[in-house]
Amino acid sequence: MGDQKESLRKITTTLALKNEEITNFICCQKQSLENLEVNSSRVQEDLETEFSSLHSVLDDIKDSMVTRIKQERASRTYELQSQLSACSKALESSEELLEVANQTLCSSEADDFTQAAKDIKDSVTMAPAFRLSLKAKATDSMSHMMVDFTQEREMLQAIKFLPVPATPEILVSECQVCDNTVTVQWALPETDSKIDHYDLEHRRTNHEGPPRAREDYPWMVVEGICETEYTLTGLRFDTHYMTFRVKACNKAVAGEFSELVTLETHAFLFKLDAGSAHQNLKVEDLSVEWDSCGGKVVQDIRKDKNRTNQSPMHSPARTAMNSPKRVPSARVGRDRFTAESYTVLGDTFIDAGQQYWEVRFDKESKAFAVGLALRNLGRFDQLGKSNASWCIHLNNWLQQSLTAKHNNKARTLDCPIPDRIGVYCNYEEGALSFYNARTKTLMHTFRTKFTQPVIPAFSVWNGCFSVQTGLQVPSAVQSSQRKNSGTSSSNTSLT
Repeated sequence: MGDQKESLRKITTTLALKNEEITNFICCQKQSLENLEVNSSRVQEDLETEFSSLHSVLDDIKDSMVTRIKQERASRTYELQSQLSACSKALESSEELLEVANQTLCSSEADDFTQAAKDIKDSVTMAPAFRLSLKAKATDSMSHMMVDFTQEREMLQAIKFLPVPATPEILVSECQVCDNTVTVQWALPETDSKIDHYDLEHRRTNHEGPPRAREDYPWMVVEGICETEYTLTGLRFDTHYMTFRVKACNKAVAGEFSELVTLETHAFLFKLDAGSAHQNLKVEDLSVEWDSCGGKVVQDIRKDKNRTNQSPMHSPARTAMNSPKRVPSARVGRDRFTAESYTVLGDTFIDAGQQYWEVRFDKESKAFAVGLALRNLGRFDQLGKSNASWCIHLNNWLQQSLTAKHNNKARTLDCPIPDRIGVYCNYEEGALSFYNARTKTLMHTFRTKFTQPVIPAFSVWNGCFSVQTGLQVPSAVQSSQRKNSGTSSSNTSLT
């Protein structure tokens, strides 16, 4: 009995699910019928509008051509009638002169005949009949205004419903990813003169394979592209890949999207490790500002903790260090920088490849430095003062200077001080180069051999700076590296 009830209960559940499925299908079908009525009415109205427009164009052309025929007829009628009138008057004058001549011939008086003959001769010389052109000024032919609409008629007979555009294909071999721009090219299977434009969609992703049910980033749309290629500029590559798809559109309908194409967007992406920052540095995302009260605030907090026996996990300083937005510190088990080392590190080590990032800084800062450091950089160490860091250092104390520093040796750089510096690292080649980020002019290159991972390092005193990551190595920088390979200054030349 129990098994039968269980079996019947399963059958009941299956039937309920099937009934729900059929009910949903019926609702969809009813909705489709309603949509069909609306859509068919809409396309019929569009069709009538198009034909009305076509009729209007034909009527306008007909009226214009009929007007030209009427104008041509009126012009020729005037010419022919004018010539006919002139000929009639000339003929009348000539007949009168002929009658006078005949009468003179019949005269028997010699003196009268001689004078009359002379008068007739003079009259004939001046007669309109002898000055009149008997060539018609206008022809009666109107063949030059005949029409032949055979081709147009065939074109009209070929009118049919606008087809759905074919699906484009993205030409992967023609696509380019360079200098934080992506150029995408595509083509149709065959030429289609009805194509009005293309719509391109792109989405960032960290997965190379087919799209997942739930992606982290939405599709971004570029509409109204008239060519079969498009270049996205000013991108920040904060994911490993970008996925693209494109569709063709005519005046009425859009075709299907192309197959998805995923392009690799390799770039060096990191954040600032607020946990490593000196207490006088206020770190917000990728920006840092000198705060002269930072150390005093922390000391006051500690005094307040001791007085109230407050748990250190609830102190403002501790809360800032354990912000959930911050990735785990790269200096695990180490304290933040202190004393006169106003330093903050990135949160990602470099142990391979070519990487590039830029930093914009206040040129009025009392001191600023950017470069690389080893993981064992001491908490009291200033950038460039030991063999564990390399940097370019701006000093505005007493007089302005720009120097390259490593292992407590410095070289003064004879170049304009930019407001943005590009940093290039080739780990395998042991190259660390600094560029004017705007002009891509090389400022200085350290050449060494990295024996352990390095990390971006920054220092500022009485100033501020911001970092831009997610950048590819610019083509101009790559070209400069090839050109200057083995010729740039090195560590041993620092004095």
